Amino acid sequence: MSRKANRKKKPAAENKTSSPASLLGAIRAGAAPGRILRLGVTLALLAALAAAAVLLARPMPGDVPTAASRRVFVPARVTAVLSDNAGADDWSEGRRMGSQVLEVELLGGEHTGTRLTGTNYMSAYINIDAREGTRVILRLDYEEDGTPYIVSFVNYDRGLVLGGLVLIFAALLIIIGGKKGLMALLGLIFTLVCLWFLLIPLIMRGVPPIPAAIAIAALTATVSLLLLTGFTRKTLCAALGCVGGVAAAGLFAAVTGTLTPLGGFNMSEAEELVIRAADHGMTISGLLVAGILISSLGAVMDVAMSIASSCNELYELNPKLTAGQLFRSGMNIGRDAMGTMANTLILAFAGSALNMLILFRAYDYPLLQVLNSDLMAIEILQGVAGSIGIILTVPLVAALSANILKFSGARTRSKA
Repeated sequence: MSRKANRKKKPAAENKTSSPASLLGAIRAGAAPGRILRLGVTLALLAALAAAAVLLARPMPGDVPTAASRRVFVPARVTAVLSDNAGADDWSEGRRMGSQVLEVELLGGEHTGTRLTGTNYMSAYINIDAREGTRVILRLDYEEDGTPYIVSFVNYDRGLVLGGLVLIFAALLIIIGGKKGLMALLGLIFTLVCLWFLLIPLIMRGVPPIPAAIAIAALTATVSLLLLTGFTRKTLCAALGCVGGVAAAGLFAAVTGTLTPLGGFNMSEAEELVIRAADHGMTISGLLVAGILISSLGAVMDVAMSIASSCNELYELNPKLTAGQLFRSGMNIGRDAMGTMANTLILAFAGSALNMLILFRAYDYPLLQVLNSDLMAIEILQGVAGSIGIILTVPLVAALSANILKFSGARTRSKA
């Protein structure tokens, strides 16, 4: 009789905890406190993020509109090629050079549907080889009576293709990853929103880039891990280790940048940023280190979560394991992940600098000049600093997992 009773009660409990309900409904139904806390914290973070974004989006005192902000760009579709004198050029791998006279239909803005005629100039660097039906981005200006005219053909309109690519990525993440994939997607969206609406406005308002980047990295890492694994001890271990690893990468980059010396002013975009920095009080010198912190965050999160999750699993299977045994297991797991993730990070930076590396080889730059150039030194610093962050994350997360799991007791596996 007791077995039958248990069999009858078990499905009811499962249905009770897994049924989708509002926060109030969950409380009344007696849902797990962890799930209620998770939902409450998520809503509070979203509200705080929205409020901060609204405040940071307000114009700063003395803000002057830039020339770029006053330009008008609209999407358009080529309806006819009126003339075409472009021809293939052997020096640019057969790319066509010359000009075209095109008739286009505006697809956005206040003059949607209007047809205009303009000249599309094609060079080796700005090369929009248009055909009938090609979607392009135009820069417009206006006559005194408000009639628009084409200033230039800026680029291809890649919005539909890129949007479709993002949708495919999201669909695959959800289909293959299930609920975990959905949570990972939400975490990624949260991270991107924090970067665009919090980190960048904070830096533009004069907040030092390095502390701002560390704070945003800690926030996004914590929220992303909470979405994936809930309020568990392995989440705590991974989040603390992730913040520590990113901070270590930033500290190493800052010290190295001081010794080299190397900083934000050595970046290729520094010249344009200096002009705006004078108006906003923006600090440029720390931008290089801030970029390293953000770029290494994903790899550090990966390693931290792998070690924390594995240690938690080992302890649940064998609670008799000592803290020392858990630490050694975490180190063994971390060593495997460390090598692959360090390679991933360094190769990512090497890939982004591939054109520069080919340029150095093509023009036979002396090795001494190559290694000491600003561009190469920045790439080396980014790759090595990020990899050091990954390496130091391994013992940090292993130690945190061993102590927190052993002395606080491992939490049961999350059903989320």
